[in-house]
Amino acid sequence: MPFRTPAVLSGAVLAAAAVLLWPAPALARPAAPGWSAAPAPGGGARPSAQDRPYFYLEGAPGAVLDDRLALTNPSRRPVTVRLSGSGTGGRLAFAAAEVTLPPRTRAGVPFTLAVPAGAVPGSRSGTITATATAGGGAQARVPLHLRVTGPALSALTVEGVSVVRGSGDGAVVRYALVNRGNTVLRPRVALRADGIFGATLHRPARPLPDALRPGQRIDRTEKWPDPPALEPVEVRVTATAGQGARGAASATYTAVPWGAAAGAAAVLAAGAGTWGVVRRRRRTRRGRDGAGPTAAARTATGTASGSVPVPGSGVRA
Repeated sequence: MPFRTPAVLSGAVLAAAAVLLWPAPALARPAAPGWSAAPAPGGGARPSAQDRPYFYLEGAPGAVLDDRLALTNPSRRPVTVRLSGSGTGGRLAFAAAEVTLPPRTRAGVPFTLAVPAGAVPGSRSGTITATATAGGGAQARVPLHLRVTGPALSALTVEGVSVVRGSGDGAVVRYALVNRGNTVLRPRVALRADGIFGATLHRPARPLPDALRPGQRIDRTEKWPDPPALEPVEVRVTATAGQGARGAASATYTAVPWGAAAGAAAVLAAGAGTWGVVRRRRRTRRGRDGAGPTAAARTATGTASGSVPVPGSGVRA
């Protein structure tokens, strides 16, 4: 089909976007009867079976990447669409935010994607959306995949470990896992508790059900049904992941705090000592009270019996 010069095009597209026209691609996905949006075919005016099903852009942090969106209107009426993008974390700018397509026309609209200077290397997915301004606001969405290049860094930390009493005689171990790197991690977590007499808890490393994205933090709890009742223990949480990522943190736990136990023991000891003093005083008092009357009775008895002279006593009759 020969080229057809569009009758009406956005002035911004003509001036700044260098709009190109070519025959409608066979693989363009229709958003509604009459028009469609798709990545512009690469390497030639005519599309082929190798046309792109989505946008794929790749660059380092701070780079500005560019591509073109193909808008097709094979109908006999003009169509006006608004363009927008989301999801990649970068700033997406089109040569024209609104484009009017004449009948039987295709336009290639250039756009740029600015990768943030502080972007973490890795992959992201977004969408470019074309929305018709009339006819019910029909939309066409084109996937956009961005890969930010750079050295991969795998880093994992364990934070906020604590142990609290649970229901009954059990306890609950609380902790958080944080992905400090720029790669997706699948952590494995192990728990161990050591007391005075050895290990009281040992759970080998086991994988978590969900992956941990860069910068993501997840809070977790682990039930500990039978912690020691009086022995103080150190509970250690260790997390590992691929590419050598590893983190660990610990906390101490005692079911009955040693301070409270020592205080109770001191109170009991003080009470026992006081009771001992009281008992000794009572015994002394009883002894004294018992010795007085006996001596008096003995004196009185001796006086009464002294009325009878005792030979050799020197008492006259």
